[in-house]
Amino acid sequence: MIQSILFVVIGFVLLVVGGEYLVRSSVALSFRLQLSKMVIGLTVVSFATSAPELLVSLQAALGGSADLSLSNVIGSNIANIGLVLGITALIGPLVIDKDFYKFNWPVMVLLSFVLYVFLINDGVLSRVEGLVLLGSLLVYLVLLIRRARKATDTAVEEVDDALEKVSNFKMIIWLVIGGVALYFGSELLVTGAKDIATTMGVSEAVIGLTMVAVGTSVPELAASVIAALKKEKAISLGNLIGSNIFNIASVLGVTSLIQPIKVVDTRLMDIDVFWMLGFAMILLPLALVPKKMTLGRGKGFLIFAAYCVFVALVFL
Repeated sequence: MIQSILFVVIGFVLLVVGGEYLVRSSVALSFRLQLSKMVIGLTVVSFATSAPELLVSLQAALGGSADLSLSNVIGSNIANIGLVLGITALIGPLVIDKDFYKFNWPVMVLLSFVLYVFLINDGVLSRVEGLVLLGSLLVYLVLLIRRARKATDTAVEEVDDALEKVSNFKMIIWLVIGGVALYFGSELLVTGAKDIATTMGVSEAVIGLTMVAVGTSVPELAASVIAALKKEKAISLGNLIGSNIFNIASVLGVTSLIQPIKVVDTRLMDIDVFWMLGFAMILLPLALVPKKMTLGRGKGFLIFAAYCVFVALVFL
């Protein structure tokens, strides 16, 4: 058991390190390709921060643990709102931009329902369905960039200008470090998580929904808390909504293309997917009532408390 916990901890650390280096190298490469800062912030950074989820899901699916790959994404989307957004709002009130309910939120809810329909249909996320998810991501990105070009007040993920001047050698080294750290981090995390599930006598889905999901949400938590402390409030919410969209469309899309994902543990479809839909849906009423377009500490506490109830129920 101690060895398994050690595997999980080392796995988490490697995923965080790998994710960070992958973001740096991706941004540096994007500058080389002469992409605008706005495009880099809206697309490249979002892709790179979803890399831990992608690697863990691929590793789990290829290793015959489909439940772990699916529960990782469902749990991560719940954690992004319940844990990350809850804690961020507790630090200080979040001001929500109009783009949230006009575009990003509807896309997240729509994709969450599409995932539910695909899975409830036959209990399998097939290659064709994976292709549909990836196609929808492409449409979302095109619309996102178009909207951002029209609007002047769009909150874009902060991009480090210093990365524009990085040498090719450094960029390749970062890419290698990021790739290697993500690969071994996901390998150790999946191995450790499977062992812990066996030792505790719970399903892999339970570990995926909690421990693995929180672990792969650590980059989002760190980014959002830092943004909140710096008072860059608009970025935090966009970051999380974008991350949830990427988790469903790119992580499950790519994973199911390589290896169709079969639902093994029925609790994922009977209970957990509804928690994911619930957390996604509740954001709109919270954003509009009672104080419009603000997520205050009270609302933050409410979301975080709901997340704690979810985690408790998973283990019960």
